Amino acid sequence: MLYAQSAGGAGGFTPILMIALLFGVMYFMMIRPQQKRRREAEAMQSALAAGDEVVTIGGLYGTVTEVDDDAVLLEVAPGVRSRFARPAIARVVTKAEHPVAPAADDADADVVKE
Repeated sequence: MLYAQSAGGAGGFTPILMIALLFGVMYFMMIRPQQKRRREAEAMQSALAAGDEVVTIGGLYGTVTEVDDDAVLLEVAPGVRSRFARPAIARVVTKAEHPVAPAADDADADVVKE
């Protein structure tokens, strides 16, 4: 009978230990990887420069022409520019070798003379 009483008191720590272990596993399996992905995305979005080819979260491909503090101007087709928020850029497809400065007469440069 003495043995039954002492065994019942030790069972109080087991559920608490299991809950703490569960939170530890959830932290290392879910929270830390998500934080790492978010830091990588923020670093990629802050390193955007003119000339980079990017994909938005909506799947639109474009070339960065201008970068502001909170927005990016993309050229999605020749002569078609759209403004996107920086967090809307999902990934960089091709990084620009040298940042491209916009020229004043870009419209004339696209015309091929025969």
